[in-house]
Amino acid sequence: MKKKIETKPFDRYKIPPKQNLFFMPVIWLWCWIATRKGRLKITKVRMKGLKPPYIVLGTHQAFSDFFVTPLALFPHRANYISELEGFEAYGEWLYRQAGCLGTRKFVNDIALIRNIRRVIARKGILAYYPEARYANAGTSSELPESVGKLVKLLKAPVVTINMKGNYLQSPIWNLKIRKEAQQEAVITQIYTREELEAADIPEINERISQYLSYDEYAWQFETKTAITYEKRAEGLELVLYKCPSCGAEFEMITKGADIMCRSCGFRRHMTEYGRMEEGTHAFSVRKSSDGFTHIPDWYEWERNCTKQEIDEGKYSLNVKVHIESLPNAVNFIDLSTGILRHTKDGFSLTYCEYGESQERTLSFSPSTMISVHTEYDYRGKGQCITLSTLDNTYFLFPLEPGFNVTKIQFAAEYLYKLSKSSDRINSNK
Repeated sequence: MKKKIETKPFDRYKIPPKQNLFFMPVIWLWCWIATRKGRLKITKVRMKGLKPPYIVLGTHQAFSDFFVTPLALFPHRANYISELEGFEAYGEWLYRQAGCLGTRKFVNDIALIRNIRRVIARKGILAYYPEARYANAGTSSELPESVGKLVKLLKAPVVTINMKGNYLQSPIWNLKIRKEAQQEAVITQIYTREELEAADIPEINERISQYLSYDEYAWQFETKTAITYEKRAEGLELVLYKCPSCGAEFEMITKGADIMCRSCGFRRHMTEYGRMEEGTHAFSVRKSSDGFTHIPDWYEWERNCTKQEIDEGKYSLNVKVHIESLPNAVNFIDLSTGILRHTKDGFSLTYCEYGESQERTLSFSPSTMISVHTEYDYRGKGQCITLSTLDNTYFLFPLEPGFNVTKIQFAAEYLYKLSKSSDRINSNK
């Protein structure tokens, strides 16, 4: 019998329950077991005597962040902001009992703000990860200005959790657990209620960014953490998609611990300490003196190349995609194929909604999207980006070449900044 498709949107206004008290021993035990491989070490700063309510902002490197955070907050329970994918994967009832508030990424959700305020008003802990996605290259993402506005609005102490080793243990582009990676977490009260009241929003944002800053590869090299996994570079070509030698895009391939360009033969070997060096390893091709030793430097160079492309009016994306929508916590809906476009005017998606035969086009202005959610191999289906309205999320998988989620993310972030800069100029005229 064919399963019924549920199209009713997720109830964003439903008041989230506190974490189920009877679940807590199971959650803490599960998290403790999950972090044993990484020999997790937690350091607490200015946390003595702090009791709820307060807000917790955490770095977001990998799935294991969700295991570290409850242990750092022990013995207190918390509510967590979560994307609807988790609700769909594990069930809405279970996720709500775990204290999760459902939302969609990179949308302005007033219902979510109301529920966050409810959590603080009932003297709870609200925990969330303002980067809103895992680290691509082991470095922190730029935080939205709205983070400072939110904590100022809540008028509660502010706590940060800066986690280390989670990305190194299982990077988003190759989830195989690296057994040598050690995990650390520093949980710090960065603002008391009184200190927060005296601070302005730019100052708050600067301090939060400072406490949530990280560079996993620099930390790996400094601590001499050796990752001996033989296939440690495989998948990295999705992040390091542009050749530093010839400039070709989407021609990078990986094998074992090596990355190379199919176009010109440029290659690098990823050492056990996360550095990119020359060597005669997986490929018998010519050497090159071009390139980067530090992976985040290569990543930021690609970002700057994308910015230049936009500034010169050369950037555009027009590609056929397979579409799956997630309107709720019940099911994904296959919407067949559509056309995704990305230009200086933002994203547009042309497709047929479920049960309809007439095409429609959704448009997303650059000024409304500080970034875009990216996946390198979403549930085994390959690269994917998502675009969301308040009542639906569209998962877009490429059916044609020229689609790389890292480059699309760079473009979305820069177009957002250009749009906001233009808005400020116009408002001052």
